[in-house]
Amino acid sequence: MTTVDPLKALKNFPEGFVWGVATSSFQIEGAAAEDGKGPSIWDTFCRVPGAIADASNGNSACDHYRLWESDLDLIEYLGVDAYRFSVSWPRVRPSGSGAWNEKGLRFYENLVDGLIKRGIKPYLTLNHWDLPDALQQQGGWAHRDTVHHFVEYAQGVMARLGDRVTAVTTHNEPWVMATLGHESGIFAPGIQSRATALQVAHHLLLSHGLALQALRADGVRSKLGIVLNLSPMFPASAAPEDIEKTRYEDGRLLRWYVDPLFRGAYPSDVLARLGEDVPAVAAGDMEAIKTPMDFLGVNYYSRSVISASGSWDTKTGGLDVTDMGWEIYPEGLTELLVRLHSEYKLPPVYITENGAAFKDQVEDGRVHDKQRTDYIARHISAMVEAVKLGVPMAGYMVWSLLDNFEWACGYEKRFGIIHVDYQTQTRTLKDSALWYRGFLHQLKHDKAKAGTVHQVPMIKPQPELMGS
Repeated sequence: MTTVDPLKALKNFPEGFVWGVATSSFQIEGAAAEDGKGPSIWDTFCRVPGAIADASNGNSACDHYRLWESDLDLIEYLGVDAYRFSVSWPRVRPSGSGAWNEKGLRFYENLVDGLIKRGIKPYLTLNHWDLPDALQQQGGWAHRDTVHHFVEYAQGVMARLGDRVTAVTTHNEPWVMATLGHESGIFAPGIQSRATALQVAHHLLLSHGLALQALRADGVRSKLGIVLNLSPMFPASAAPEDIEKTRYEDGRLLRWYVDPLFRGAYPSDVLARLGEDVPAVAAGDMEAIKTPMDFLGVNYYSRSVISASGSWDTKTGGLDVTDMGWEIYPEGLTELLVRLHSEYKLPPVYITENGAAFKDQVEDGRVHDKQRTDYIARHISAMVEAVKLGVPMAGYMVWSLLDNFEWACGYEKRFGIIHVDYQTQTRTLKDSALWYRGFLHQLKHDKAKAGTVHQVPMIKPQPELMGS
C-alpha cells in the first residue's frame, strides 16, 4: 500500500527537514577519460575478467557529464529540496596529489551553481569509492599517506565549492570500501585480506576526522559528516552459535564504525577476535576520529539475518525481496534508528540512501514500478515512526535519481526512479518518481495550510512524462 499521510509527516518532522535524491559520480557521469580525468580504481577493476556481471564499465554510464543541465531540470521538476552527489577525485586531481584539473573543478562548480539557480541545496560527497588509481599503485587506502592526500583533496575541493555547498560527506559507506574492496575482493580494488581491510577501515575513519578538523580550520561553514551503510541484524535461530555470529557481524558492520566516531574506541569484543589482523593505530588517531560531526548519514536497504552455518536465503519463507535478493523490511529502518538514538549521542541524522532495484520496463512511454513506490512509501512511514520516538531526523534522500552503473552488477540492476535507456540516454520518469513528486507537492501544500486538520487522500502517480 503506497499511502503516506503528508499531514502526519508535517506534524512529526522537524522544521527544515530536507527531502532529496542521490547519485554518485562513477555511476552516472561517464566521460571516463575526457577533459583531463584520470583513471579510478573502478576504471581499472572493470577491466578484470569476470569482475563485472555484464562485463560493462563506467565509460559512458548515464553521460551525466554532458547531460547534467537537463538532469538538474529533472531534479527541479521532482520538487526536492536537495541533491546528494559525489565529486570524482580523479576528475579534479587525476593523480590523487599534485596538479589539479581545472576542467574537472569547473564541472562541479557549474553543477553546484546550477543547483542553487534551481533552488536545490547541494549535498556533496567527497569519496564515493572512486579513488584515483595512481594512489592505489602507491598502496591506496592501506597506506597511511592516502589519509593525508585525502585531507588535501578535501581542502582543495572546498576551497572552490565551500561557500556554496550546504553539506559535505567525507566518505560514503567505508564498510563497503574496506570489506568488499579489500577482504572479499568483490569490489575495487579487488584485494582479499582481512588485515588489509581493517587497516583500510581505520585509515578511512582517520582521514574523515582529520578532514573535518582541516576544513573547520579553513573556515568552511558547510555541515560536515560521514555516511554509513547500516542494518539491524538478527540471528537465524536461537542457537548460541547464530547469536554469537550475529554479535560479531554487528560489530564488524555497525559498531566498528559507530563506536570510534562517537566513543573514540573500537569495540573490544571484535578486537579480541582479530588476532594479528588488528590494525595499526597511532597515538592521537582515535581522538581525531571522534571529531564531532554536524550530521550522520545512514544508508538503509534491508535487515541482515545471520546464520553461523552460512548465509540466510531470503527467498525462503515467501519473503518479498528486491531484484538484488534483499528482503523488503521497512520495520528495520525504525529499529535501526531507535537503536542508534538509544546507544549513541547522535547529531542530526539523514537517510542519505534508501531505495530498491526491480526489473523495470518502459511500456507505452511509462514505467509502472509499483513495487518501488510501495518500498519508498513504506520506508518513509518507518522513518516517521522513528521521529515520533525521538530520533533527530534531518532529511531523507531516495536512491537513486537515475538508473546507473551498479558496481559489480554492471547495468543489470536498476535502482533509479528515473529510467535510463543506455543506448539513447533517454530519461523516463517512472511512476515512483511521479509519486514522490506528488507526495512532496502535497507535503508543501499542507505546510502552507498548517493548522488545518483534514484527511489527506492517497497520492497516486500522475500521468506526466519527461524525457531528454
